[in-house]
Amino acid sequence: MNSILATSIEFANLGIKLNNVGKSISIFGVDIAYYGMIIATGMILGIIVTCAEAKRTGQNPELYLDYLLWMMIPAIIGARMYYVIFSWDYYKNNPAEIINTRHGGMGIVGGVMAAVLVLLIFARVRKQKAALMLDTMTMSLLVGQIMGRWGNFFNREAFGGFTDGLFAMQIPVEYFEQCGRVGELAQAGLLEHLVNVQAGGQGVACIQVHPTFLYEGLWNCLVLLCIFFYRKRKKFDGELLCIYLMGYGAGRFFIEGLRVDQLQIGHTGIAVTQVVCVLMLVGGLTAMILGHRRAADKDKSRQT
Repeated sequence: MNSILATSIEFANLGIKLNNVGKSISIFGVDIAYYGMIIATGMILGIIVTCAEAKRTGQNPELYLDYLLWMMIPAIIGARMYYVIFSWDYYKNNPAEIINTRHGGMGIVGGVMAAVLVLLIFARVRKQKAALMLDTMTMSLLVGQIMGRWGNFFNREAFGGFTDGLFAMQIPVEYFEQCGRVGELAQAGLLEHLVNVQAGGQGVACIQVHPTFLYEGLWNCLVLLCIFFYRKRKKFDGELLCIYLMGYGAGRFFIEGLRVDQLQIGHTGIAVTQVVCVLMLVGGLTAMILGHRRAADKDKSRQT
């Protein structure tokens, strides 16, 4: 098969076809993965958003620059550990692959957990309000997540099962054969639902799947807009974090149900990320209710 056809990605029902979508770019003979470039770009944009929000709320942006320097490496390690732990059946037989992130394999939930833990420690040491810092970081977190999902696009990962819906994404099976990943398709049952696409005068066997990276990116954009327009009306420190926990948790729960590469708790068939999402939703809602009650009590005490 022509290499351009093998690396094409098509959204047939939208009339969009992208040819020669590679995974990396070569600079002076060194291959640099788009995944890493996108993650780095997401971090830079996150820093810009955080500093702008810190200035708006009368905080010192340098405080957050210090935090980000301490947070980046633990967040990357946390994201990788989360993925490796819940994919241990593979990594226990391929230990050398544990530190190989060039092909993806980062669990955003693990990265967020590590980042929050570092923030709590950092805020305590620097005598800052952790809730206020978390609010300030919320939008930048979403920006990073939105960007990160496009890394999944270039890696052809984190997609869902077969669909014939409007956003159905077609990827040639040949691509996965070249990468040695056909087993993933077979395990997910996607080889049973192949579609034959005419390209370059020949038939090309493709999987046709939910682009869950796109769903999550669009959903996160919606959550980001909600927080952006509400942030000046917040009633207590930590409220923006609550909105994030509820919004992201609810959306990710349903999107995770579409994915064929779910990280599961042992062999229970239970998706660990869906469990985490339920905890996020319940925790965010509980904290929101308690926060509003406390804010209302403070208003009453001031009036009296």
